[in-house]
Order: sequence, then structure tokens, then C-alpha cells
Amino acid sequence: MATDSFGDEAVMMVSARGVNYHIKVWNEGAREVIVLLHGFTGSVRTWETVASLLPTTLKIVTVDLVGHGKTDAPNDPSSYSMEEQIKDLENLFEQLHLTTFTLVGYSMGGRIALSYVSVYPKRVKSLILESTSPGLKTEDERLTRRLADVALADKIEKNGIVSFVNAWENIPLFASQKKLPSDIQKAVRDERLAQREIGLANSLRGMGTGVQKSLWDELHQISIPVQLITGELDEKFIQIAEEMKTLLQNASHTIIPGVGHAIHVENPTQFATIIKDVYQIN
Repeated sequence: MATDSFGDEAVMMVSARGVNYHIKVWNEGAREVIVLLHGFTGSVRTWETVASLLPTTLKIVTVDLVGHGKTDAPNDPSSYSMEEQIKDLENLFEQLHLTTFTLVGYSMGGRIALSYVSVYPKRVKSLILESTSPGLKTEDERLTRRLADVALADKIEKNGIVSFVNAWENIPLFASQKKLPSDIQKAVRDERLAQREIGLANSLRGMGTGVQKSLWDELHQISIPVQLITGELDEKFIQIAEEMKTLLQNASHTIIPGVGHAIHVENPTQFATIIKDVYQIN
């Protein structure tokens, strides 16, 4: 484990089951812990603004997921499967001595968070799921998505990261981000451009919703508090969250006005406030 400290921040590389993970931690000495998992094309950088808005009494742990940011991007797509990713995370949490924590996941990171809790329920005391799906319900839906994800993965490898990002930032899911100040839009674009073709392509092949096990039938088994967060402009995920709420034992759903899929980017202050208020973090 290699660590560099910068004031109240620590950046480290930790090897988990043969994969080197890039991790950033704020407020190392704090007792209360929150772990944040980014979405597809993201990294620890996506959480920096939110982290700056949270109190220093909270230890904040962010992870570059496999194939993303500065974490290894293996050539074998099987290394990116949901099963392998959550095993890696469990190994990381053991090495970091994280016994209990609140787990936050955005989009892909939310699917990973749900999958982690379904297999390793003891460490997580509460879940915050931003724009998250438990997967696709039917095999027909999964097959259609698998074919689309494989085609996109092939295209990323063939045409390169710039071509992909130019198209990705213009899909309807991120339309509301066009209203953000230019410096924020640039930061999001730069984070995407810093990714590697093989990492994104294999993430789609190994951990896309087409290959992920559906968790819809397992939601009723989750008893910890779950806070679902969606943006007012993200109608698809509002509907998903409402259905999830009816199946989870202890869930609430908050809709943030005027924003789309990436609430932590479009309204980080409100996102940080929800974290503090819902779980009474002072």
C-alpha cells in the first residue's frame, strides 16, 4: 500500500486480488465513515466538490473502480464482472480497516453498491443510491442491452476516447448538464477524457446492466436504511426509484428539483446536505 498525504487528504494505491486500486481519502482520523462509488466514465475526481462540502468529522473514502481513473484496466473482461468487483471492494475495505460505513453509489456505482450489500451486508449501515437501477428484469432486456454494450465497447476501442466522449456527453441522459457553468462542464469532460479505451470497453462488457444479475427479486431482503435520490428531469430513474421504494424494507426517495441524472455534479450542495441530514452527520 503506497500513500501520499496532502493536508487532510491522502491518495494511495492498494492492491486487491491482483488489481491495483487508486483511492483518495479525506479526514483520515474521523470516526464516521462514508464510501463513495462513482459512475461509468467517472473517478475519485467526481466527488471532490461534494467532499469539500462535507464536515471534517466525516472520513470520506473514494475509489477508482476497475478500469476507471488510475486503477488498473485489465485486458480480460471477466476481471470487470460484478462478482469480481465486489470481491475486490471487500478486500479493499478489509485492508483499509473499514468495519462499518455508509455506502454511496451513483448510477453504475449504485449498482455496485447494491450488489455489494446483497453479498456483504454486515459492513454497510446505510445506503445512499443516486440515479440507480437494480438491473434489468427480463432476459430479453438483458440480451438487447448486452448487444448494445458490446457494440459500444467495440466502437470505443476502434475510434478512441475523444470520439466516444464527444458522443457520450451529448446523449439525452446528460442534456441538463449543458446548463452548467462552462468550467464545470470542462471538468466533467476532462474526467471522461482521462479514461482509457480498454477500461471503459471492458467495463461495458463485464459490468454493464446486460450482464449484471438482476437484483429486483432481492431488494426485499435489504433491511438497512436506503435513501434513493433522483433528479426531477430524470423521469426514467424516478420511476425506477419509486418501484424500488415499494420493495425495500426501509427506503425513502428524494427528488431534487431542476437537475438530471448526475445530481452530485449539477447540485453538489443539495447532495451534500442530503448526506448530512438523512444520516444525521454533523
